Amino acid sequence: MTDTTPNSTRVVMLGTHGQYNIGDELLLATFLRQLGTQYDYVVNTYDPADTAARIDPDYRVELINTAGDRLALLRHLRRADAVVFAGGSILKELSAATGRNRYATLLMILAVVTATRVIGRAPMAMLNIGVGPIRTRFGRWLAGRILNQVTLVTVRDAGSAALCERIGVRRPVVSSTDAVFSVEPEWLRGGAPRPAADTGTLRIGLSLNHDIDTPENWEHVVATLAHAVRDLGAERAIEVHGLPMQSRGKTHDDATVLRDFAERIAPVPFVEHRPDDIVEVARIIEQCDLIVAERLHAIITSAKLGVPVVPLAYDVKVRQVASVLGLDDVSIDLSASFTAEQVHQAIARVADDRTGARAALARNTELLTVRARASFDQARGWLAGVRA
Repeated sequence: MTDTTPNSTRVVMLGTHGQYNIGDELLLATFLRQLGTQYDYVVNTYDPADTAARIDPDYRVELINTAGDRLALLRHLRRADAVVFAGGSILKELSAATGRNRYATLLMILAVVTATRVIGRAPMAMLNIGVGPIRTRFGRWLAGRILNQVTLVTVRDAGSAALCERIGVRRPVVSSTDAVFSVEPEWLRGGAPRPAADTGTLRIGLSLNHDIDTPENWEHVVATLAHAVRDLGAERAIEVHGLPMQSRGKTHDDATVLRDFAERIAPVPFVEHRPDDIVEVARIIEQCDLIVAERLHAIITSAKLGVPVVPLAYDVKVRQVASVLGLDDVSIDLSASFTAEQVHQAIARVADDRTGARAALARNTELLTVRARASFDQARGWLAGVRA
């Protein structure tokens, strides 16, 4: 990171940073890459040292300690030329699994947006965001109050666009896709492809996330998935590779959940990994024959790298991305009643036609890449004009 430049456009970029979630940090890196090095950025984070270590020094970035200095955000909102909410599922009611008030995120964002409009008067954009789930009338009212104060709204899926219409958003909402579809595979993997050698063993990358829509079903979910993996291991040689997208920062982090799962699938071989960034995640994915994943950005990264995917749809954003990737027929909805046989069949189907699965995935991924890049063209045009 470099020092700020006098008279440069000041952009406050807000997201969920510094919570050790590789997907969230990937979004920040993607937005910086797509918006460019010509701006002075202010980025919120819960761990400034961790976030600073992940940012390319070509970008001029000042970090706000969200946990320790809330007033700093207000000061920067007052001086900002533009405020950008950089992707993610930001407008939603929280699930019971988080242990927080369902409206906590909506109320916090409403406060930030209102303060920006009243105190700073900077134009605001919400780019490539997810809207929902929002199940209550009060939640929809909060979301409407937020969105109707924002200058540019880009949503990442059709469900978010439809919900914006029901909420009554008065300005046009641009329908796009997740920001990460805009980046190059080489950037994700940190260089040239590293194809895995064929050993005759089916290598399955597994991404799990404890925070499902129906937390009371978690034991059923992991027990059923483990049953399916053991059955698959009884009929062919397999090896499961843990793919945690968050290995610290909360009680039921992905690494802990996967370690428990490894015990459930014994004697099926399990390889533990602890990736710290998206390049390490991408290298694990490319060493696997297919990926079974809950985490949204594990699915998207696999698609960008051309590795077949069986989505585990734990919430609306994964259901949406599975659908646009053409994976509905092999997707497992963790909020519905499902069986080990269904999981077994979905994995076997993809494993037995990996060439066809890769080809279909590539076609759909390319369409989403074009859409994501077009939305960033619009975002760059908007940002270039904020001080014109």
